Amino acid sequence: MNDTDNKKRTFLKLAGLLPVSGLLASCATLIPGQGPLPDLYRLSPKSTFDQDLPKVPWQLVLEQTSANASLNTTKIALQRKANQMEYYANAGWVDKAPIMVQTLLVESFENTDRIVAVGRETIGLRSDFILKTELREFQTLYFGNTPEVRVVINAKIVQMPRRTIIGSQSFEARIPAQSDQLNSIVSAFDEGLGKVTKKLVEWTLFTAHSKYKG
Repeated sequence: MNDTDNKKRTFLKLAGLLPVSGLLASCATLIPGQGPLPDLYRLSPKSTFDQDLPKVPWQLVLEQTSANASLNTTKIALQRKANQMEYYANAGWVDKAPIMVQTLLVESFENTDRIVAVGRETIGLRSDFILKTELREFQTLYFGNTPEVRVVINAKIVQMPRRTIIGSQSFEARIPAQSDQLNSIVSAFDEGLGKVTKKLVEWTLFTAHSKYKG
């Protein structure tokens, strides 16, 4: 048997190990450069807030949102087992989930029209406060009859220049999807992240403003 035949047999053995499961695929089954281009999805910033939000004279910088390796990806995550993360096949976010979340947070703060300046850490803005965020949950749960999207973000407010933490809180939303179709799943992500973003933005403005010395 020549080298070509050996390579063909090896490829067929490997291909036989790849499971096929409709819309779902585990991380191990996603092979870069093969298959159709994925459908890309983005979520929307929040634009409606508590009318009693204070109008603040200080500036806020958002550090890059952190996340563990299973969420630090453009893939749309799901869980069917408590100890295993999988991903939807042929679909993804427009950017890595933590970067997308940071972008939406910045836009949401701007949409309040209550803050002098807000931006990413990379733009070099002089800040009175720094917001540290960690994306802890950002996946669809398939543990019951109806798929449910779970979003959890932990936030910490750091007051400058002493870098004192003046507030720390986690924000969570669990949104049942209308169906197991991907469009319904993405809509649930949009609603869930919107609820978390609204609470996080309002908490940040109220908490930081109460500590601002001017």
